[in-house]
Amino acid sequence: MSIQHVARNGKTYYLHVIAGKDGKPKYHFSTRPGGAVAESVPPGFEIYENVQGQVFLRRTTPRLISDAELDAVKVTLRRHADEWRYKVEVKKNAMIIYEAADNLSTLESIALPWVSKDAIKQTAIQSAAYTAMMRFVLADREERLFLAERFCFRGAVDDWIDIGGSPQELPIVIRKFIKHLGRESLFELF
Repeated sequence: MSIQHVARNGKTYYLHVIAGKDGKPKYHFSTRPGGAVAESVPPGFEIYENVQGQVFLRRTTPRLISDAELDAVKVTLRRHADEWRYKVEVKKNAMIIYEAADNLSTLESIALPWVSKDAIKQTAIQSAAYTAMMRFVLADREERLFLAERFCFRGAVDDWIDIGGSPQELPIVIRKFIKHLGRESLFELF
């Protein structure tokens, strides 16, 4: 049985294996099912889909963020807006929140008489482009304290800037900052 992964955009990716110059197997994903497909994921690796829907095989890394902490952020984001609007990705010691533009009303005004609302929404969800907006960085592993940062889009900066001051417990950080996502008030935080 070949290894397959269906990405959020509906494309099916197949894990392929080829022999490298050194004789060791080399793995890659492709949307083509033919060729030398892998029968299993190699030990020490995992299938990873980034927020843009690209599929990779990557080394398994130890997670510093607990499942409970990640779930707390996801639950709050679901309460804040439609689930598809926000994606959360864990990278090392940070939970990065990505936001997709809500352009449904514009798409509906163009296509509505000819295409159903459900089809428009499904297309918007599958083709959404996500931008990193906010992240919660684990600053103290023992106390489980987090720093809040937002991405600064000024030409000279283009980097993460602190918006929350000293490290705080995750529920406090969530309550203080997630409410600003999708609003102009986010850019007033610094």
